[in-house]
Amino acid sequence: MNDSPESPRMARVSALAEDLRLLIGRLKRRLREQSDRGDLPPSQVAILLRLEKDGPATVSSLARSEGMRPQSMSSAVAALEAAGHVTGRPDPDDGRQTIISLTDACRDWIRAGRAARQDWLSRTITARLSPQEQDELAAAVGLLKRLIDD
Repeated sequence: MNDSPESPRMARVSALAEDLRLLIGRLKRRLREQSDRGDLPPSQVAILLRLEKDGPATVSSLARSEGMRPQSMSSAVAALEAAGHVTGRPDPDDGRQTIISLTDACRDWIRAGRAARQDWLSRTITARLSPQEQDELAAAVGLLKRLIDD
């Protein structure tokens, strides 16, 4: 057994990391519940968010960026197109390729989902935390940012 002074600290840090990981997972699930994602699987949601962030792309570049096979990406894009979330147009540089873009309706749907999650979180913070606890939460958010910033 290791009796060094670091052992209790490391055990505490490990427990803290586990608590934080589980808590963030629960928070993500609660936030997901607050907006209508329809019946989209996570892989299709990831495609939509990639297109929103990076702009229009070909199926092959989407497949590379999402770590999917091009055939799987083609199927996912076809489903998103059938649902009215994306549209395709010929690539002006390579007629064999199609450029995939979000539809305006999809952009509105993404914005509405974000607004619903933001509203739920704002209302929950206001309802469940005192002003002092809100200040403590703000400080904790600052610490969390330090964990992920390079």
